Amino acid sequence: MGYIQVGKIINTHGIGGEVKIYPLTDDIYRFDDLNIVYLGHDKNKLIIEAVRYHKDMVLLKFKDFNNINEVLPYKGEYVYIDAEDRIILSKDHFFLFDIIGALVYTEEGRRVGRVCQIIRSAGNDVYVIQDDQKKREYMIPAVKEFITSVDIDDKRIIIDPIEGMIE
Repeated sequence: MGYIQVGKIINTHGIGGEVKIYPLTDDIYRFDDLNIVYLGHDKNKLIIEAVRYHKDMVLLKFKDFNNINEVLPYKGEYVYIDAEDRIILSKDHFFLFDIIGALVYTEEGRRVGRVCQIIRSAGNDVYVIQDDQKKREYMIPAVKEFITSVDIDDKRIIIDPIEGMIE
């Protein structure tokens, strides 16, 4: 069974066993439709008791977790769902986990590096490309002017950078 990351527990919230989650999804209200999530590397299965939202963060309360000490060990862990529960995206839209780790090449075939992070912003996402050979990072806006093709199956992205964007 496959899993998909949908958030990261960044802190506890209060003393009653709630956790504050940084969502890794465009639609944070997607958590309203979830009943079960998996936490951490071991994918511990937990039942969601309540969902709230506060300042673009998701606050989750798990069944049978009633104080801060029970959820504290999960701080910093990722929240997963079953792959079969993922939503279907429209054409030219991708899950963040599909992009992370993809190899990036210029249109001329020069390897630039690997996507190591995605910075989310109101205007557009920015792909952070790690060039291990030059020990550098490049920031490429995820817009059609620079991203010419994305092949999720082969984890390969082709870019058309402007002068000075990569060296």
